Amino acid sequence: MRNYAYAANAVPRVEVNKLIRNTYLLLSMTLLFSAATATFAVFTRAPVLSSWLVLIVSMGLLFVTHSLRNSSAGLVSVFALTGFLGYTLGPIIGLYLRLPNGGQIVATAMGGTGAIFLGLSFYALTTRKDFSFMGGFLMVGIITAILGSLAALFFQIPALSLAVSGMIVLLMSGYILYDTSAMIHGGIDNYIVATINLYLNIYNLFLSLLQILGMGFGSDD
Repeated sequence: MRNYAYAANAVPRVEVNKLIRNTYLLLSMTLLFSAATATFAVFTRAPVLSSWLVLIVSMGLLFVTHSLRNSSAGLVSVFALTGFLGYTLGPIIGLYLRLPNGGQIVATAMGGTGAIFLGLSFYALTTRKDFSFMGGFLMVGIITAILGSLAALFFQIPALSLAVSGMIVLLMSGYILYDTSAMIHGGIDNYIVATINLYLNIYNLFLSLLQILGMGFGSDD
């Protein structure tokens, strides 16, 4: 889990602005690339990949990206990671699109994800508040969500699965504030790392909103 040791001294504003500018530029590019790979997967009717395969490959690419974060090769690794994760979204989006209100569900999830991310990022950037105090709470929340997900999977409890998705929406919202604050206050000084963190927040936020909306509006009622 992310747990940043914030710098004791204030980070020069010029350096912070450069970090933020590079991060959001790279984040925009990775999101567009992910959208392209997801679209490709949808139109080619790619099968849903095994959860274990997705976990192993994504963790491997995440490790490589962190290892290469201070080199130009890290940029290639970032696009490999986000492109792969985008591709894994394609078959899932395809399943939702086949629901009665599928197009509306996917569009609403995308819009909701964008609104939450932009709203929280704007708040953190403009107020410049320090949200480092949320680190411990968010870590406990993630562990709880993982345990809840496993319980919902093994015991097949839809209500628990829905509750976990709602929890993840709140946790990812918290992490958007936390990670943005870390860029401002010295917790993160590498734009590749910052991009990965924010991308994963958006990715998990979108998936959770998709699941919630799919359960609530995936019928002709």
